[in-house]
Amino acid sequence: MSWIGLLLIGLGLTDLAFSVRPRTFLAGATGAVSVLLLGLLADLTTVADLVALVLIAVVAFLWSPAVTRGLGGGSPAMPLILAGVALSLVLVLSVYAGAGGGAFGRWLDGVPLGALRGMEVDEALLLLGAVAIQMSTGNVLVRLVLAATGTLNPARHGTRGDPEVQLKGGRLLGPMERLFILCLGLAGQLTAASIVVAAKGLLRFPELTSRREQERIHQLTEYFLVGSFVSWSVALSALVLLAS
Repeated sequence: MSWIGLLLIGLGLTDLAFSVRPRTFLAGATGAVSVLLLGLLADLTTVADLVALVLIAVVAFLWSPAVTRGLGGGSPAMPLILAGVALSLVLVLSVYAGAGGGAFGRWLDGVPLGALRGMEVDEALLLLGAVAIQMSTGNVLVRLVLAATGTLNPARHGTRGDPEVQLKGGRLLGPMERLFILCLGLAGQLTAASIVVAAKGLLRFPELTSRREQERIHQLTEYFLVGSFVSWSVALSALVLLAS
């Protein structure tokens, strides 16, 4: 599972870096270097591990320009395919990953947080990756799916006709919601997580039905439903990986 965790960490840190400073090269380099450093600190130094680290770093480096191109007039399906192929490969080949240890393993043995103390390196990397993608990467995946399905037109981004502008707060609420669902799921409180999902729909309902133009109501509702289900899928997929 260590390779899966490193891939998620690489994508997550790349998107976080881009959200702070929107430079594709800088963001990609941040994700790639983080993957390499963390992998070496975790003592993933077998031949298979080193090859995997390099390939995962390349994916992290290519992720930001692929997303920028996909949302800037190119095909939004391409970055989705890149992420899907990379994740599928590491899932299949993760059985060849080393156990890990090194400085990162020693840190886990002495970390003051009870939930992390003594955790296996691969489990810790997967947990860090699961948390990382709930942040900016979750929002990026939502926008890519919306653009790929025609629900969101990138050319209208930032205009009055952009549903994202009309449904304010989505970029902030999304990560908070996903992290909340992930934490509740890890605590075994899936019923509470479902209540969060239902509450979001109830809170958004007045906003979705307050528009006078019927066409705009349909557009906003479709945007909300597709975006919400993709967002929830990111959190639930992370839970499935952690539970496997």
